Amino acid sequence: MTITLVLAEDSFLMREGISALLALDEELELLAGCASYDELMTAVEEHHPQVVITDIRMPPTQTDEGIRAANAIRANHPDTGVVVLSQYVEPAYALKLFEQGSDGRAYLLKERVADLGELGAAIRRVAQGGSVVDPKVMDALIQSNTTKVSSVLDRLTEREREVLAEMAKGGSNAAIGEALYISARSVEKHINTIFTKLDLQPTDDLNRRVRAVLIYLGVVRD
Repeated sequence: MTITLVLAEDSFLMREGISALLALDEELELLAGCASYDELMTAVEEHHPQVVITDIRMPPTQTDEGIRAANAIRANHPDTGVVVLSQYVEPAYALKLFEQGSDGRAYLLKERVADLGELGAAIRRVAQGGSVVDPKVMDALIQSNTTKVSSVLDRLTEREREVLAEMAKGGSNAAIGEALYISARSVEKHINTIFTKLDLQPTDDLNRRVRAVLIYLGVVRD
């Protein structure tokens, strides 16, 4: 199934490079390339893409146009996913991107763009309503998190919080088990309980893991 795209990147060379990369995937169809916030919003209204790929900084202000575009798209085109690309690890921008919800949103560093498999996976995930956070950005969010534990996290036992903390570090079930000296099966049971206590509905497990971690970090509200 073809996924339609609009790309926004003010650097001509970067825009052409990403366009050429996307052309290698027969399931991705690029409908328009844009160099500014205004061009992006016009293209979204004209083409109604399934996914938008956008840089954070673009004309006219070169500040947070990509984040503002993502929020405007959520309001006016809620079924359109957005992959935001950043050159630097900027937790504050990730917080802004996810504060209205993590569904259909991805935050990736531009260094991931060179890997079509990684970029393509992010595009497909947000097209399905899922979410993706770059591992380096997740690490920075963990380090900068000073948010008080919300009431929903009070539902978790001490062990469940330990499991969730290891999930936030990106650990697999096996890695979490090794870190906490419990079996992978026990980890799986704890994670399923965490999902239930955090009111995360049975959908894609990877998407639920991401959302659980974002709740833990205080990025999204319970």
